[in-house]
Amino acid sequence: MKLGGLAIGLSLFIVLIASAPASAATISLYNNIPDPVPSNVASLGFEATETQEFGSQVSLDGTPGADVKVAVLMSSWACQKSTWDTGDCESALGASFKHPVTLKIYKVGPNNSVGNLVIKHTREFSMPYRPSADSINCTGADSGKWFDGASCNNGKAFTIRFNLGGVDLPDKFIVGISYNTTHYGYKPIGTSADCYGSLHGCPYDSLNVGTNPAPSTGSYLPSADDAYWNTYVPNYYADSGLGGVGAFRLDSGGWTGYLPAIRVYVNGPDPLKNHSNQIENNSVKADPPASYQGNNSNSAGSSSGQGNSGGGPGTIINPVVNPITNIIPDKPVKHTYKKVVNTLNN
Repeated sequence: MKLGGLAIGLSLFIVLIASAPASAATISLYNNIPDPVPSNVASLGFEATETQEFGSQVSLDGTPGADVKVAVLMSSWACQKSTWDTGDCESALGASFKHPVTLKIYKVGPNNSVGNLVIKHTREFSMPYRPSADSINCTGADSGKWFDGASCNNGKAFTIRFNLGGVDLPDKFIVGISYNTTHYGYKPIGTSADCYGSLHGCPYDSLNVGTNPAPSTGSYLPSADDAYWNTYVPNYYADSGLGGVGAFRLDSGGWTGYLPAIRVYVNGPDPLKNHSNQIENNSVKADPPASYQGNNSNSAGSSSGQGNSGGGPGTIINPVVNPITNIIPDKPVKHTYKKVVNTLNN
């Protein structure tokens, strides 16, 4: 009887295993994040470039399901002690700071303009400090960088993730990423923060949005030389600001090779292989709500000043820009100085 009971139990166990649903497969609808995530990538620093919002227009390869997620590749140049550009950056292993980031999805308006807002989602994330400077493996031109075992890097790349649920996404749309820094963002934090007067500065001033040359899934629109951007600096735009500054809009030209690194996918966990570089969501901010339907509102926050807090924001993709002080010439060479992505990217 005991053997018979064991046989029946095993049979039921096998049936249960056979009938258990398989874990949902992950399907990429658009992907411009390299896999695996590298140690660092070229990136756009909001504080360094007077940026309020940065993003792209994407066309999905497939139909969104009931569990839409968006991953964004970021790059942190922040140090717990000192700064990335002084050569003596120090950060404890696994150290992080918290900061909210907002994801917005807009409809595409006439002539590829930014249309009505589809959804706005703000979450607070634990952002990693970049590792300490390696004075043994990173010397000379690489002095002050951290060593990943093969190369020296200024910043540390990692992904953050937004879960949008069953939002009804159009086939093509515009994605915008925004967060606040000391002087920039839609609601600048200002200079009253305790970190502003410290030797290491405020870590969010050294937080950047990552870029990647071209998507592996889906299409980038209107072209691979375009991005959507809100900055106060007229000469950063391909049209020298003729289309307006301080508003999230299409910037046509100069972005080839430096497209915002974003991924839209459904079902299952984020399959990026370099999980050590992935940061999970910690908490959802109560304001604004996870989903918000309404008209496009791109009014820019006022700037309370220029420069940085000493935290060493990411540098600019401009061969004629001083990467340390972020001094931009009065008359940069149009289309060749572009863009505000660090050329020291590793």
